[in-house]
Amino acid sequence: MTELLTQGLGEVTRWELPDLQYRYLLPLFVLFGMAVVSVLVEAFVPRAARRTVQLFLVFGTLIAAFILVAGLSGIRSLAGGGSIAVDGPALFLQGTILVLAIMAALLIAERDADPAGDAFAARANALPGSEDEREFTRRGWLTTEVWPLFLFSVTGMLIFVSGTDLLILFVGLEVMSLPLYLMAGIARRRRLLSQEAAMKYFLLGAFSSGFFIYGAAMLYGFAGTVDLGGISDAITNQAGPNGLLLAGVVLLSVGLLFKVAAVPFHQWAPDVYQGSPTPITSFMASCVKVAAFGALLRIMYVALGGLRWDWVPAFWIIAILTMLVGTVLALTQTDIKRMLAYSSIAHAGFLLIAVIATSEAGLAAAMFYLLAYGVSTIGAFGVVTLVRDSTGEATHLSSWAGLGKRSPWVAGTFAVFLLSFAGIPLTGGFIGKFAVFEAGYASGAGWLIVVAVILSATAAFFYGRVIVIMFFTDPQEDGPTVVVPSAFTAIAIASGLAMTVVLGVFPQPFLDLAEKASIFVR
Repeated sequence: MTELLTQGLGEVTRWELPDLQYRYLLPLFVLFGMAVVSVLVEAFVPRAARRTVQLFLVFGTLIAAFILVAGLSGIRSLAGGGSIAVDGPALFLQGTILVLAIMAALLIAERDADPAGDAFAARANALPGSEDEREFTRRGWLTTEVWPLFLFSVTGMLIFVSGTDLLILFVGLEVMSLPLYLMAGIARRRRLLSQEAAMKYFLLGAFSSGFFIYGAAMLYGFAGTVDLGGISDAITNQAGPNGLLLAGVVLLSVGLLFKVAAVPFHQWAPDVYQGSPTPITSFMASCVKVAAFGALLRIMYVALGGLRWDWVPAFWIIAILTMLVGTVLALTQTDIKRMLAYSSIAHAGFLLIAVIATSEAGLAAAMFYLLAYGVSTIGAFGVVTLVRDSTGEATHLSSWAGLGKRSPWVAGTFAVFLLSFAGIPLTGGFIGKFAVFEAGYASGAGWLIVVAVILSATAAFFYGRVIVIMFFTDPQEDGPTVVVPSAFTAIAIASGLAMTVVLGVFPQPFLDLAEKASIFVR
């Protein structure tokens, strides 16, 4: 540490300047810096050229950040004055987020699927149905402001999975969430539903942030520090029960469980999934899930591992309720996006088993599961953007009748993603579930695994129902059409399909990578 001396009133004060280790923070600096540049592009680049400039900037930034993250492989250190972890879990999850962000950006960049241009309103501040909105649409304006918001959100996600103190985690949470509230409300079609989704997401996020920061304050009052390792040491050294500690654990857990959409904190998540522009839904369903579980795993393993026997019973109940509610309500859905939303809730319950395991095997299983689930999710929502009628995306299940006869390749691809969600062998979803169940069983959660297996088998019914509708039902004469997308969506869907199959057929290299990365640094 560099020392700085100051003298006043006869006293000498010794300050230690933090060692920021900028080399380890380069991925964050690149993303944040280019997000600022993206804002300047919106201010100074002519409207006609903005989209092209933004696309080069965004994809170049994401690829460069991924290369920088990959270059840090094998390093176990703390950066940013001890506030940012550069360890296996952080790098694995950051790489996963960047891969999924590239795939989501491909869906966001799509213009050929929607005859009106793209998935976003011509101008976000125009009133739905107003003359201004119609005029901006006639001019062919595009909401390219989505790109700086996208980059800021990805930056927050990378901070959220690597923060080692509660204040940095809170900063990451807000930087991740605030752009998402805006992006959820700028759909070109069904604007009012989209704006309702944005408002509900904002309220959910406000509750999440409030609980999180209040819990952080309680833990600071108990431990005298917001550092995760310091909190762990204070728990180890405590003599008996402490009210501040228990209140802090409860409030902090609630804040994080809001973000992963665990029951009973899931209430508006399906509404947000349904109302948001589908490319943004894919981004939220995959990347936010990875970031939220990354932070949850780090806090529960590093800071609160010594209190495991106090919070694990509550997480058992939450995991069972999450799997049960997500599965049962998914069975009743007639909208494909809402069905995938409840499916996402059920998957959150399965992932909570890895949190409960509090072992290296549980951490490795969770990281693999998040990767497998993320690529399948983006691919599935990419397919949803292709099935359209006169009003836009045809998301009602009846509209998918006979899709296998009209467009067998599209229906077959969607079926593979559904089979992966169901945990059918030879897909990434099966390997992910098997790894999580194995880690949970090894940790002594045998009865929880029995419940999870039963509910996983039940969930296969509503995935299978969609496959039956697509392949064994006659198509409607005036039914929706399957549009031919540009290369952007085609690459995203093909990448999701390929990775889903590879993770199911040749999972060992990825499992080995997750296992090697399953140690947190303090």
